[in-house]
Amino acid sequence: MCGIVAYIGNQEAYPILIKGLQRLEYRGYDSAGVALLNGKINLYKCKGKVDELEKFIQKNNKNTEGKLGMGHTRWATHGLPNDVNAHPHFSESNSLVIIHNGIIENYNTLRRGLEKRGYKFKSETDTEVLINLIEDIEKNEKVELSEAVRIALNEVIGAYAIVIISKKDPDLLIGAKKGSPLVIGVGKDEYFLASDATPIVEYTKDVVYLEDEEIAIVHKGKDLKIINIKNQEKTPYIHQLEMELEQLEKGGYDHFMLKEIYEQPRSIKDSMRGRISLDRSIVALGGIKNYEQKFVNAKRITIVACGTSWHAGLVGEYLFEELARIPVEVEYASEFRYRKPVIYKDDIVIAISQSGETADTLAAIELAKEKGATIVGICNVVGSSIARATDAGSYTHAGPEIGVASTKAFTAQVTVLMLMALSIGYKRGEISELKYNQLIYELGKIPEKVKKVLELNDKIKYISDIFKDARNFLYLGRGYNFPVALEGALKLKEISYIHAEGYPAAEMKHGPIALIDEEMPVVVIATKGASYEKIVSNIQEVKARKGVIIALVTEGDQNVKEMADYVIEIPEADEVMMPLLSVIPLQLLSYHIAVMRGCNVDQPRNLAKSVTVE
Repeated sequence: MCGIVAYIGNQEAYPILIKGLQRLEYRGYDSAGVALLNGKINLYKCKGKVDELEKFIQKNNKNTEGKLGMGHTRWATHGLPNDVNAHPHFSESNSLVIIHNGIIENYNTLRRGLEKRGYKFKSETDTEVLINLIEDIEKNEKVELSEAVRIALNEVIGAYAIVIISKKDPDLLIGAKKGSPLVIGVGKDEYFLASDATPIVEYTKDVVYLEDEEIAIVHKGKDLKIINIKNQEKTPYIHQLEMELEQLEKGGYDHFMLKEIYEQPRSIKDSMRGRISLDRSIVALGGIKNYEQKFVNAKRITIVACGTSWHAGLVGEYLFEELARIPVEVEYASEFRYRKPVIYKDDIVIAISQSGETADTLAAIELAKEKGATIVGICNVVGSSIARATDAGSYTHAGPEIGVASTKAFTAQVTVLMLMALSIGYKRGEISELKYNQLIYELGKIPEKVKKVLELNDKIKYISDIFKDARNFLYLGRGYNFPVALEGALKLKEISYIHAEGYPAAEMKHGPIALIDEEMPVVVIATKGASYEKIVSNIQEVKARKGVIIALVTEGDQNVKEMADYVIEIPEADEVMMPLLSVIPLQLLSYHIAVMRGCNVDQPRNLAKSVTVE
């Protein structure tokens, strides 16, 4: 959530900031602003998109000169989305300016204290409180700005990623983080600060990831200095970005979401690359190698995640319980962190997150670590907070996902979970060598089968046109396809704003069947598997109540074809791998319906790609 970008160096800052904010739009936001230092601080901000900010600056011929500056896209927490609450925010004297991602939980207490000392506030934000607290300390304690920031952050409760500019020092940027990401790009006599690497990769591959409670003191022409809030100096460690600029472009597709749906044959393959040998029938995940025995001996696995990652975790539950015979609980990270869960030292906790920055999942990790559990991460972003907080883990290698609605992240996460379950199940002796070899062989064929599913795009687009004006959808699945039903419903809700619910098909009789009539489209995932006969019965129950059936079936299935109103045939696959295929048509269905309804597919309203606040 929220996007931060800042620059200090020898180039004009404004073009870098605007381009950086555009690269960060996928994070979700409702207002935007920039601040530039050139003798004085020029600050421009407004409600709306980055394009509107840029037009406002051009139309009013605003001064955009300056080789030091920062920009922000805000996702409203404290205060309505409007021009006043948009970032950046001045201190009362207008000598300091700040941008902030996160939530200062004790801002009301801090604000009351500042008001007693005569401070007045223009906005409703917690951010304006923080910058005035810093200025108050700087003035009254007579300390340098970096020391004032350090002292202030010791008084703050909550999460933050901040960047601060001072009118008094035209060669200084200060950044700090706790619970929200902040990365520093290191160039030749220049530095870039951002919420993630997307605004940086065009200029440098050398980055430093700030750790929690660290403060970066960035002087033009000097080495980067990092201290923590206890005033201990840290040595910056420079990482190399693996991301390429081309991955951040649409590549001829109308939307990032469509591009990312079509990237799945490659992203699934990349998630397996170097971890699976089809010739020798071997699965090996280097990231968890040192913890394999803990997996083998585990009495329980808990998976914590949010949103689409939680649905991938549900598939993981089926995989680990069937292939490795280890009990699995799948928890919403936001609930797990608050409900005093029972965690033992021999537990394995798997944390799943596309961005690796999800606030609730990070908090769940910290809780599990305190209890002594082994923490394994599955995330997409190299160097992310979850990757650094876990004991071990595996990157999904799906490449940047810009569309807010996750698509290739889901299939990459399921692929990695499948590799883990296969490997551990074989080592525990729960699956035979014949079954192990067969599943590895089948998994190797999945990318080509996904390509075949994508060839159904025109048919799915035709079905989408028929149902684009529906007000409700019901998604039904059983077994491995139940989490896919949840994911299909979530995709439709996220980007088309149509109410949709996913259910285990057998649960339909326990309530949802009351909703079914001739205006209710029901998407049923009815591929061949252990529950096939049961789900056919569920289809008959829907038809008896005049529901309209859109069925996903295994190629050649005539039985369901005769009952369903619309049929989408997908290639045959082992039941454990079916989610990698059955989810694709549901992604395309939601995409086309959203486009036909005129919705902003890549940046749906009220949503952010990376939820870095509660």
